[in-house]
Amino acid sequence: MEKEIKFSLVYRDMWQSSGKYMPRVDQLVRVAPEIIKMGCFARVETNGGGFEQINLLFGENPNNAVRQWARPFNEAGIQTHMLDRSLNGLRMSPVPADVRKLFYKVKKAQGVDITRCFCGLNDPRNIIASIKYAKEAGMIAQATLSITVSEVHNETYYCQLADELIANGADEICLKDMAGIGRPATLGKIVNYIKTNYPQIVVQYHGQTGPGFTPASILEVCRNGCDIIDVGMEPLSWGTGHADVIMVREMLVDAGFKVPEIDMAAYMRVRALTQEFMDDFLGYFIPESNRRLQSLLIASGLPGGMMGSLMNDLKDNLVSINKSMAKKGEPELTIDELLIKLFDEVAYVWPRVGYPPLVTPFSQYVKNLAMFNIMQLSKGKERWTMIADSIWDMILGKAGKLPGDVDPIIKELAKEQGREFYDGDPQSLYPDKLEEFRKEMAENGWENGPDDEELFELAMHPEQYRAYKSGKAKADFEAELTAAKVKKDAMPASTLIEPQTVQVEVNGEKFLVNIAYGDAATNTASAKSEVSNPVSSTGEVHNVIAPLEGKFYLTNSSAEIPVKIGDVVGKGDLLCYIESMKTYNAITADKAGRIDEIAFVNGDSVDEDDVLFKLQ
Repeated sequence: MEKEIKFSLVYRDMWQSSGKYMPRVDQLVRVAPEIIKMGCFARVETNGGGFEQINLLFGENPNNAVRQWARPFNEAGIQTHMLDRSLNGLRMSPVPADVRKLFYKVKKAQGVDITRCFCGLNDPRNIIASIKYAKEAGMIAQATLSITVSEVHNETYYCQLADELIANGADEICLKDMAGIGRPATLGKIVNYIKTNYPQIVVQYHGQTGPGFTPASILEVCRNGCDIIDVGMEPLSWGTGHADVIMVREMLVDAGFKVPEIDMAAYMRVRALTQEFMDDFLGYFIPESNRRLQSLLIASGLPGGMMGSLMNDLKDNLVSINKSMAKKGEPELTIDELLIKLFDEVAYVWPRVGYPPLVTPFSQYVKNLAMFNIMQLSKGKERWTMIADSIWDMILGKAGKLPGDVDPIIKELAKEQGREFYDGDPQSLYPDKLEEFRKEMAENGWENGPDDEELFELAMHPEQYRAYKSGKAKADFEAELTAAKVKKDAMPASTLIEPQTVQVEVNGEKFLVNIAYGDAATNTASAKSEVSNPVSSTGEVHNVIAPLEGKFYLTNSSAEIPVKIGDVVGKGDLLCYIESMKTYNAITADKAGRIDEIAFVNGDSVDEDDVLFKLQ
């Protein structure tokens, strides 16, 4: 009897793997009926790690997006699934247990059937808690093996992890080959082990196509009993995305598997709509290099989902690094040269920080640490001199147990800075906070929403949700899109135009938007509200300078009290954070003094060498 293979369309993840943004809810609602008419999908992915933050970034309500996107598939009898980061929920940093529990209740109520729980460290403690919370909420708990290749990540490692997850209630297992570097034969052996020992367990394979292994991997896992394959479709298949459903189907038909038919008329309509969305605005944030296969990714092991934003980040990093190179009289780097440098540095950094699987958020942490090393080296400084607190938390064990050992050099650095390693349950470090956020909702007069979904959104993404509610997020996005359109569609790269200021009105609030183009642009755009006014001063003023570009935030959690004008700070005191490459980097006072001026407000874009504070 022919083995039946089912397909799952990762439509929203296709966008995240290719670029920075994904379709608006009105676009998702238009494409959903045509996806259903294709008739070949048993499952469709409706939500995931970075999706809701992206909605918030362009000023859209993510809860409304999930409900409207999931509804037509629910009505058609197509299962919906989402990706969650276990301890980190839907964000980059750990989430209190009460917020995690609410998370699954909200998503179930919004129409999501299956949650794909993964831990970026493959720490079973984090995943097992999510399995429990998901099942309590009535969801199917699909536990995940985050696939990578190293001296510690072998067949035995993954088979033992599957044993533990299944023993603790996992309904299904997903092989999440996020970088597409899983070797086909080994993946087949892992699936064979699971299906031989647990024939009732559904196994799903998710593979990014970046390095090119994925078609062979799909064939191997199917030959060894895999049940469901995640697929993409043109014009966003391949590259840093996913294998195209047409190719996968034809390959499996030839191998003798039973697979569903594809309604090609509907396929072409989905294809055309996807291209229309790219032409509308999404294509402005999809680097061309992300549309190609890259065997260079094999060595670095960086995942496709991260490569979507990496190339955008790299352009800003290149400007900063070349400033340093120019100051030293050394030749500037090209974007390709910087990419190779980054891949080499990732290969250097990764084993020294304990071989965390390169999946969100730890792929970003390893990549960011590699990039910070490159930036510091370009300035004539040493490696490891810029490590964000969130990266330290990973190294110290506060996010879970690392698979490998930390390099003695980094252990000694931790000791010098008074940082201690932790081997307890990570969740115990992050106490419940839901009531604090409930109070904030009430104080602002914000509705908690159906099933407390708006309360959940604030608790999961505090800074982004506040920026969304104020209208600043939408203003920033409109400024960024305006700059991207002008730069890509109208301006030669060498053209110099003076920065312009325009006014954007969102929800009745006016924002001044500064836009620079061509060689004048170090930041493409920023939307700024009125900044804090300086107090009068007569003494010597000391400027606190931004060491890198990113987004300015005074705090990183509700527990922190922001500094204000007139505060007296000591050398080393925390002043603010710069969120860069999805990491919050603490900025401290390099000199004692009184805060005379705060130059930015939460969410503002800053460049390297911008003055953040004036101290007297």
